Amino acid sequence: MLRQVGEERAVIRDLGDGLVLRTAGVADIEAVAAFNSLVHLDPRSEEARDEGVGVWTRDLMSGKHPTTGASDFLVVENTATGEIVSSMNLISQKWTYAGIEFGVGRPEAVGTAPEYRRRGLVRAQFDVVHAWSAERGELLQIITGIPWYYRQFGYEMGLSLGGGRSGYSPALPKLKEGEPEPYALRPAEDADIPFMGQMYEQAAKRSLVSCVMDDETWRYYLHGLSEKNFTARNWTIIQTPQGEPVGLFGYGSNLWGTAVSSVFYEVRKDVPWTAVTPSVLRFLWAKGQEIGKRANKEPDHYNFHLGTEHPVYEALGRSLPTGYEPYAFYVRVSDVPGFLQHIKPALERRIEQSVVAGYTGEVKFHFYTDGIRLGMENGQITSIESWKPDYPNDGDAAFPDLTFLQILFGYRSLEELQHGFADCWTNNDTTRALLNALFPKQNSHVWPLE
Repeated sequence: MLRQVGEERAVIRDLGDGLVLRTAGVADIEAVAAFNSLVHLDPRSEEARDEGVGVWTRDLMSGKHPTTGASDFLVVENTATGEIVSSMNLISQKWTYAGIEFGVGRPEAVGTAPEYRRRGLVRAQFDVVHAWSAERGELLQIITGIPWYYRQFGYEMGLSLGGGRSGYSPALPKLKEGEPEPYALRPAEDADIPFMGQMYEQAAKRSLVSCVMDDETWRYYLHGLSEKNFTARNWTIIQTPQGEPVGLFGYGSNLWGTAVSSVFYEVRKDVPWTAVTPSVLRFLWAKGQEIGKRANKEPDHYNFHLGTEHPVYEALGRSLPTGYEPYAFYVRVSDVPGFLQHIKPALERRIEQSVVAGYTGEVKFHFYTDGIRLGMENGQITSIESWKPDYPNDGDAAFPDLTFLQILFGYRSLEELQHGFADCWTNNDTTRALLNALFPKQNSHVWPLE
């Protein structure tokens, strides 16, 4: 039986060999933090443990987080010794797809002690976390993690993660002698939260998929994160010399390798990016020197870690000569027809604005083990239902494994999928036009709740 929401240290399952799967509680905070700081340590590191991961774990379990507490963690415990040998957690949140809100569950901090691996401990925990997420009405699960591994649990790399552009100190714009800084940056405060929310919402409109950030979440990011939490960011308000806020800027508390990095940057629509960005760049580089001095490191470049597309890339142009490609979120959608039904208004808007506007008919998506039948009348979606293909070439379009998720979330175009997978096909030009209209490739830069 699954534990009730908020129930701590409840045994869920006896796994045999003296191991039990249970929820964590407040009494486990230090043990789970210590375990995570060891099991998630980069093998190439010279440190004894990953302190940032340990602090992150404590913050998530402390009760300060907007959605997550100690009982949202699972642990596998050796009953003979009392030691934790495997653990993971669930961070619930709200996201939007083309402006349509839905619940998301984020499994994270998945780890097992080396001597207990390959015993199915992670799979047992995923079964529970997926059930928790379903109980909460969450339509999607996402996770960041190592290549391939999470495909075993029904996930597909289907949503862009990270990416950005880098520049170097010789390209820093310089003020003329005696020239005042046209814009200043100061630490954000509680009174700034409404403005922070406005800037975030403005930025989110450029992304097909985005995370919902409410006032409680912004307060947590301003006050709830411990200094050494590896997810901690510094939030600043960009303002005129007269104190009028014109933008929001976030940067990392630590160097990323040898780079000082921006994680968020947005300015008001009535203010030119080209006017504000030189001040922001000088500020970021100065902060990098301060951070580097504390860490006894010398920063040698700056990053704008803002995804593959962002206005600052155009504003700075050749001053950001180096681009780096994004990684990917793993995504899991247990009920694809249900998710399509949820985002139907967005799909119908796309049809209305396409070459197949007013289409009447049906299209069958073949996933080789199962599929979906989508019915339309005069451009309106009248049915979305599961469908079972009878033979390998049945249907109108085929997507092997979970690759359909890649076009669903705008991560790849239909053409890119067909180029990469010989068994991804469409039966005619009308089907191709329908798929391109329903699922165009679109940029997403998601900053998830963590």
